[in-house]
Amino acid sequence: MASWCVRAVRQSYNIVASPAFVRATPRLLCTAAQQKTPGSASEEEKAAEPSAAEKALTEEKAQLETQVKDLTDKYKRALADTENLRQRSQKMIEDAKLFGIQGFCKDLLEVADILEKATECVPKDEVTPQNPHLKNLYDGLVMTEGQMQKVFTKHGLVKLNPDGQKFDPYEHEALFQAPVPGKEPGTVAAVTKVGYKLHGRTLRPALVGVVKAP
Repeated sequence: MASWCVRAVRQSYNIVASPAFVRATPRLLCTAAQQKTPGSASEEEKAAEPSAAEKALTEEKAQLETQVKDLTDKYKRALADTENLRQRSQKMIEDAKLFGIQGFCKDLLEVADILEKATECVPKDEVTPQNPHLKNLYDGLVMTEGQMQKVFTKHGLVKLNPDGQKFDPYEHEALFQAPVPGKEPGTVAAVTKVGYKLHGRTLRPALVGVVKAP
């Protein structure tokens, strides 16, 4: 048994030490290296390529960025709409404060017209100290009319008496046209009823006669 083991060891040593085995060994190593190189390159390419999870994350990021942009635009538009609504509401409140008395002022204009007509109808040559009753009545009418005009002015109501001015369709209403010597065509020749403006807005146009070309 011992002799058989010795022979086996010697045979193995002879095979390893033989020139053929030595020449074949580098060849096997090169072949193994060549076989390994493509595999390693493939692994590097795989490592360089993004994984499915990375692709999913990239797509999700792009979607989120788009959503953020859309929401930002909607938020800005909502802010602009809110600001416009606030300004319109503020303007409506201011107009309500200024023109809330418009109906009341229109009713008072008739009273002012009556007072004006009353003072105009009084014959001025009879308003003398020798006629104290008429003089006191006339003075009272004049004072009442003046006080009413002061109240009108205090609340933004201004009288329009455009006699001799250029005709303005936004402030005047033409009742007739007639040629008037010495006056420029298109100007107001006569005022039948005065007009009024409330805070710059025409409340009642003045009724006028306009000069036309001959």
